[in-house]
Amino acid sequence: MSGPTSRTYKTGSPPVGDGVGVERFETKFAVLLRDDLAPWQALNVTAFLASGLTAAVPEAVGEPYEDADGTKYLPMLGRPVLVLNGGKEVLVSAHAKAVGRGLALAVFTSDLFATGNDVDNRAAVRAVPRDALDLVGIGVHGPRNAVDKVLKGARMHP
Repeated sequence: MSGPTSRTYKTGSPPVGDGVGVERFETKFAVLLRDDLAPWQALNVTAFLASGLTAAVPEAVGEPYEDADGTKYLPMLGRPVLVLNGGKEVLVSAHAKAVGRGLALAVFTSDLFATGNDVDNRAAVRAVPRDALDLVGIGVHGPRNAVDKVLKGARMHP
């Protein structure tokens, strides 16, 4: 099979260097952003969605970090997160497919840029029917092939 989903969205590509420590995961984490976001918005949405994906799959969080001086750092998600973008229609389609497949899904709507806390964020999403959400980003986690199918039509974020 060839085309954008056959290469672009696959993790576990041939390793660079000796390949030591490279692991191919059975599941995939991805963030899909609407392609008309300002850079600050894209970064903000990505951070929120990645936090939702991490909360949904806590076992994917690695161990805490420590530098050679003994300074301790927080653990991070121990797997790659693909960041893609596409037009509004790509987001709407991916959202519908992810819901239909029952994949773990986080959403960020345009309304959330005007809120300032989690309570208001959840209220803004709850106030809008699913098919009317003005999506600016989604985060998705699930089996690799299912996530690839959900993200069909998206491209790697520049």
